[in-house]
Amino acid sequence: MEAMKAEDMPAKINLPRGVIFNAYPDSIGQKLSDIAHVLKKPEFENVFSLFYILPTIFNSDLDRGFSIIDYELNDELVSQQDLEQLHELNVMFKFDLVLNHLSVGSPQFQDLLENGDESKYRDFFIDWNKFWQSHGELSPEGHVIPHEEHLEKLFMRKPGLPILKVRFPDGSDRPYWNTFYQEITYQEVTAHKLLQALGITELTHEDAENIAAIVNDLLSAKQDIREIDLGEFSHHKDDIVSVVEQNRKYLGQMDLNAQSQEVWKFYDETLNKLRSHGGKLVRLDAFAYLHKEPGKSNFFNEPGTWQYLERLKQMAEKYELIVLPEIHSEYGEKIHEKVTANGFPIYDFFFPGLVIDALDRGTNKFLLRWINELIEKNIKTINMLGSHDGIPVLDLKGNDNVDVSGGSLLSEQEIDAVVDRILDRGGRVKNLWGSDGQKISYYQVNATFFSALGEDESKLRLARAIQMFMPGTPQVWYLDLFAGKNDYAAADRGGSGGHKEINRTTLSISDIEKGLQQAVVQDQLELLRLRNTSPAFEGELTINSTEEHRLHLSWQYQQCVASLKADLRDFSFSITHNDNTSDSRVLAYP
Repeated sequence: MEAMKAEDMPAKINLPRGVIFNAYPDSIGQKLSDIAHVLKKPEFENVFSLFYILPTIFNSDLDRGFSIIDYELNDELVSQQDLEQLHELNVMFKFDLVLNHLSVGSPQFQDLLENGDESKYRDFFIDWNKFWQSHGELSPEGHVIPHEEHLEKLFMRKPGLPILKVRFPDGSDRPYWNTFYQEITYQEVTAHKLLQALGITELTHEDAENIAAIVNDLLSAKQDIREIDLGEFSHHKDDIVSVVEQNRKYLGQMDLNAQSQEVWKFYDETLNKLRSHGGKLVRLDAFAYLHKEPGKSNFFNEPGTWQYLERLKQMAEKYELIVLPEIHSEYGEKIHEKVTANGFPIYDFFFPGLVIDALDRGTNKFLLRWINELIEKNIKTINMLGSHDGIPVLDLKGNDNVDVSGGSLLSEQEIDAVVDRILDRGGRVKNLWGSDGQKISYYQVNATFFSALGEDESKLRLARAIQMFMPGTPQVWYLDLFAGKNDYAAADRGGSGGHKEINRTTLSISDIEKGLQQAVVQDQLELLRLRNTSPAFEGELTINSTEEHRLHLSWQYQQCVASLKADLRDFSFSITHNDNTSDSRVLAYP
């Protein structure tokens, strides 16, 4: 038997208690006002204390909000009145601060495009060649290729070098660091535009039409405009390429240069703005990519990452905000321990896979191992089943290929079995890539949590009950609450990057009304309300000894006790709740 007391937690980790609702502003209905309307319903009374509103609440243009243009409210989806309505329900907010990058549509990047070397934001983003100038060789294409000992350490999110060539006003192309998405497009040219821009009197309108056709065919084929063959008009090539380049358009997320004081000024202003929007928690998205240094990986460098996190925490404390670093890493790397030891809460990315394994195989062994570690090491977490992202699998791995005792939460074979079962049930995958462009491992599996469980309502109900009795603060994805199924049509519409849309189905108000009539939804709401309101969960967690296929968890604070007894084979469970102000309460399923 192990026990954990709330007062044993490090004093500097102080997460709000209660249950977190998680959704995009338009996940239900069309706007945030529709979600506010739903949460006012009596069925949701006292169910949630916080709302993690995903970043389409702000102005963004890509990656479903994680390509931020600026942190003003997106008035197409959100109004200040919507936020005030939610505040009236005693709901606090959790927001994202995307640390590593900003959209090419941001005012800072647009200023760079317009003013080039004269821009105030010349060093706001990372000049790739300047960064690597002493640590690589210049390629014929004009960008530095880092020496092999540096290149092999780079952690890639896509094939190829993480650069975007940026056209400066002087006509030069400068490579800038671009870890995530990028796209360059060109507007088609017309004969009139060519004649107007070139001012070449010997060109007839027919000549200009022929040139425009050649150019537009090349652009349509997505070929390099510099390789264009203009035949008899080849002596005009430089001028024509210049006209085309003037109409270059970018889409993407540009890495920020944390060596720039302008970037830190931006972070400070943004934290202040998030507080003004009503924020309490701030999720630091992609923080592990922020610190970059030649000779080290571009992911979670030490000690630089800690210095950045401490600086951000001190900024946040000025505005009474709690920062939550978000990181995916293998269990065997022990980064989760380092983060919590430095005074930060973590996301429990290990929990979803462990729950699926426990329910599929009817064993408490590996789930309890993790719960015991949370207790012993005083790790403060936010946990979830599903989310806007995928179900983590890489996170469960150790740093070697030995069995569980050698550094992983599940063995390689058991992790593969979890992945295979989810894929058999319709899930899709996201992979990581090496510097050589080769796939190196699964990153996550994309599926609704309900579908990942084989669309078994008994499993979903028990998974939610276990989550409510886990250490940490529970976060609930809106679609899981309504037993959402994999949306294959949405994933297919998204093309090669659409895998995440499988778990982002927008629910209509009619869907909500129908869902609230379902027992699996009603039962989850009752479980959430218990966790959100009972004082028991402010106290001590006890893990009671049972057979391997059973689970018995109890929380107690003073005279208030909540206890879960579950069978992991047949998914039946019961919850008893006693306090000194009312009769005992028993929830039993089925």
